[in-house]
Amino acid sequence: MADQPLTSRGAATYQRILDVATQEFAEHGIAGARVERIVAAARTNKAQLYAYFGSKEGLFDAIFFGSLERIVNVVPIDATDLADWAVRLYDEYLRRPDLIRLATWARLERRPAGHLVDDPDRLDDRKLRAIAKAQAAGLVRQGDPFDVMAMVIAMSMAWSPVSNVYAATAQEPPELHEQRRTLLRESVRRAMTADQI
Repeated sequence: MADQPLTSRGAATYQRILDVATQEFAEHGIAGARVERIVAAARTNKAQLYAYFGSKEGLFDAIFFGSLERIVNVVPIDATDLADWAVRLYDEYLRRPDLIRLATWARLERRPAGHLVDDPDRLDDRKLRAIAKAQAAGLVRQGDPFDVMAMVIAMSMAWSPVSNVYAATAQEPPELHEQRRTLLRESVRRAMTADQI
């Protein structure tokens, strides 16, 4: 991927491409996304897109890895309160369902098994260390820290766009979301607290 633009006008174009392409990829996947639609909606051209990202795949990578970083930064783990972390993840999935869809497309079109990204690109090391530390302190049930993390994330995604039962939206009544948060918080607490097993 080329370096990001240095001028304010270039930076604005770069960000428009990212914003438009995020929605395009979230809706259509990697194979179904169209560069023509992206550049038209971003008010730019293919040459500019390729100069910034190298290819359609490079553009997807920039967006996808950015979404992984966003989750880490916006919803940092607190392994001493995994129930609260699960609820904060639930809320982020309501705010940004496109991020879940991007991960789903990456799974469907690139990595049907194993980790979603190569080991050097994984951003879960801090989470795994935090869970292991909480386990050592007797706060979190024993088990592979990765499996504990995966289970909490899966529980937080129960109503997300990847649910095979029901996908929630931010437009639903606030009291419904609060009911789900309460259930999620209590379920994670019971499942993951060391003294609950």
